[in-house]
Amino acid sequence: MINLWCATGNPGKLREFRMAALHAPVEIELLQNYKQLPPCVEDGATFEENAVKKALHYAPHAPGPLFADDSGLVVEALGGAPGVYSARWAGADKDFGAAMARVERELRALAAPAPWRAHFVSVLALALPDGGLETFGGRVDGTLVFPPRGTAGFGYDPIFRPDGHDHTFGEMSAEEKHGIPADGSLALSHRARAFQKLAHARL
Repeated sequence: MINLWCATGNPGKLREFRMAALHAPVEIELLQNYKQLPPCVEDGATFEENAVKKALHYAPHAPGPLFADDSGLVVEALGGAPGVYSARWAGADKDFGAAMARVERELRALAAPAPWRAHFVSVLALALPDGGLETFGGRVDGTLVFPPRGTAGFGYDPIFRPDGHDHTFGEMSAEEKHGIPADGSLALSHRARAFQKLAHARL
């Protein structure tokens, strides 16, 4: 069993990664004293840049391999917004109800015709004790629905309906969204797909 350290202050993300790791020979541990460490400035222009910055920032404080994630919602009609600013659209209080309302408001202000195409992106950056660094990306495509549906998950999950499904992420169980099938078939969520690549390459 491998201990893999995760640099995140988001308990929802930690739960999702642990769900994705159920069939992998790994124990995902939250980086100790994460909230007491100096925060990483996430000013990258891409998800990959931010994930790498976070991994390199926190790796010296981990007793083993550490990964960090950057992820968000990309809405085609909004030119890719909120993108790397997905969390910031929710404000300091992480009010994703307000963030989802802003997405709808901006779509309607543009008179963008439905269906509103969007995708979730997750990039994991893995920092190894020998100084190595690798990145792994996951993406899931879908459409946006309003009003939001479901209370499961977090963030923009209630407005995102993945292709091929009738329910939003907010209406799905954690197992359905983030579990990696034991047979190795493709996971559903962007975060699970990114972790699936990491597990295949490294675990």
